[in-house]
Amino acid sequence: MSVASVTAEPYAWFGGLLATGLTEISSDPTALDSGGWWAVCITYEGRATFARFTDVRPAPPPAGRWHGPSPDDWQTSLDQAAYVAAVARIKEHIAAGDIYQGNVCRVLSAPLPDLTSADPSGLASLLAQGNPAPYAGVISIPEAALQVVTASPELFLRREGSMLTSRPIKGTAATAEQMLDKDIAENIMIVDLVRNDLSGVCEAGSVDVPEVVVPEEHPGLIHLVSTVTGTLRPDAGWPHVLASTFPPGSVTGCPKPRAIELLAAVERGPRGPYCGAIGWVDADAARAQLAVGIRTFWIESGRLWFGTGAGITAGSDPQGEWEETELKARNLLRVAAGSC
Repeated sequence: MSVASVTAEPYAWFGGLLATGLTEISSDPTALDSGGWWAVCITYEGRATFARFTDVRPAPPPAGRWHGPSPDDWQTSLDQAAYVAAVARIKEHIAAGDIYQGNVCRVLSAPLPDLTSADPSGLASLLAQGNPAPYAGVISIPEAALQVVTASPELFLRREGSMLTSRPIKGTAATAEQMLDKDIAENIMIVDLVRNDLSGVCEAGSVDVPEVVVPEEHPGLIHLVSTVTGTLRPDAGWPHVLASTFPPGSVTGCPKPRAIELLAAVERGPRGPYCGAIGWVDADAARAQLAVGIRTFWIESGRLWFGTGAGITAGSDPQGEWEETELKARNLLRVAAGSC
């Protein structure tokens, strides 16, 4: 059972817009073409929650109380030895030609020390101060057992009319000087995958890569980011878009179907909202912004959950990939340990 939000009214908040007045919850992607403003959360495994809100206005997220778990209280689905072994196994599949790249992930969880101070808006406030992110957001719908707070740095899909944009992240290091050749190669592989995904719903010849392998600074680390764009076909609605592009290529691998299969065999349990899609769709304006569900927390069964992972290529060092997952999690877990 999910922890009830101290802020009882369901709401969503993204990019300075606060949505209230919940009128409908659906799991059918055709709803996103039916009109209205929808908050979106799709787990990596494909469990979708689409929530339509009628009152969307510029506002900060609601104020809420938060008392987070200590960094020492977190448990991981794969400990260091198991994660290193999983990376080694994926490298064997890469050497055998089964896949070229795969994103090995682990999910962490910790008990919430005070369930009366477990409001996602409070955690969102702490993250805005300690780990600001371009695609930060909150969805709190207690009756749907959905309480998600994201500090995602990665754009899965943006829609502006008929224009689709994706900005996959691949390549992570503490400093630009520590970025490896394998990080650049990994980014280029995923760009090719995202181009292929978008081509399934975009006009022939319209898919383009205006930016490739651009360093971006984020709290505590550097990412390599590329941009892929395309013009959506008139006959392609949201069911077609999601069927062609989900799960995001940057958190799966290539070829995507085989990578998903192999990753499921080495990871222990579902990823949940981590590595899924979180954001909003304005069906009336033909606009949308969905982030990749990385740097993302969710509340479930009296615990706080968080995922971290790393992209694996033939040039990966298993121990180094474990350290990358630690780097990605470190600042976020520190921030989530705070109180407000």
